Amino acid sequence: MHVGVTGASGLIGSSLVAALHDRGDTTTAFVRPSTRAVTGNVVRWDPDHGNIDEGDLQRAGGFDVVVHLAGVGIGDRRWTPSRKREILTSRVDSTSLLVQALRELNQGVALLASGSAVGWYGSRGDEILDEASPPGDGFLSDVCRRWEDATLPLHGEGTSVALLRTGIVVSSRGGAVKKQLPLFRLGLGGYLATGQQWMSPISLLDEVRALLWVIDHHITGPVNLCAPEPLTNAQFTQLFARQLRRPAFFRVPKVALRGVLGSEMADELVLASQRVVPRVLGESGFLFRHPDASSALNWALALENEIKSQ
Repeated sequence: MHVGVTGASGLIGSSLVAALHDRGDTTTAFVRPSTRAVTGNVVRWDPDHGNIDEGDLQRAGGFDVVVHLAGVGIGDRRWTPSRKREILTSRVDSTSLLVQALRELNQGVALLASGSAVGWYGSRGDEILDEASPPGDGFLSDVCRRWEDATLPLHGEGTSVALLRTGIVVSSRGGAVKKQLPLFRLGLGGYLATGQQWMSPISLLDEVRALLWVIDHHITGPVNLCAPEPLTNAQFTQLFARQLRRPAFFRVPKVALRGVLGSEMADELVLASQRVVPRVLGESGFLFRHPDASSALNWALALENEIKSQ
């Protein structure tokens, strides 16, 4: 199988590419002008300026599947007006450019698996959310709606579309867990505000396995990529501390989070309550290696220790 991958240098993308190679698939990475040290098959593109190298596309010789994971990080900078525009346009513009390119390919593409996030659902308290739930409110929900809507021109044109609504990816190599590890190791971990907001994590291993499952089983429509057992922030905090054999007595007040991050970013990114379940994956027969946060954290920390010992 020939799989095109955007965002191939990111945490999820690089792991997906490695997994595809391990099973004998061929990959082509879509790379931006700023990307360095690129090896293997590439398609050069510049979504910021609406450019994609037609010659590279022709040399690629067509794709069976394209997995679209490109987009700037949502949690690595304060949400200034310019950063919010960048978060939105990096997703919508890149998706629109990719969709246009795929529509023009003579060979066609059977499946586009396009990134999205559980931010689609907004903050919904204790409500259990699956793929049939309506969208929520707020900036991130709007970003996800417009991100997914950018795939609409492909519908009905012979290319199926899967919308990958990813939760919190658990890995010691990146994301929220990597950022929190130093504090928790020092015994300075704690829950956020009341700690009652729901989280929907997934181990990086299961994230990649689920992506391969979506590709292989040609699953279409919205797909929640999260473990089947969501938990509250307070429960996650206690699990994290227990795995590291450290206390977690602290609480970060809402006012402090808003002061550091800004009210909008704090409320939507770290305090949003999203109790999301992977109904579509479950009904398709997918089996999680890490069905809960405890097993996901145990795997992530064990892998880190293994890497350090090498």
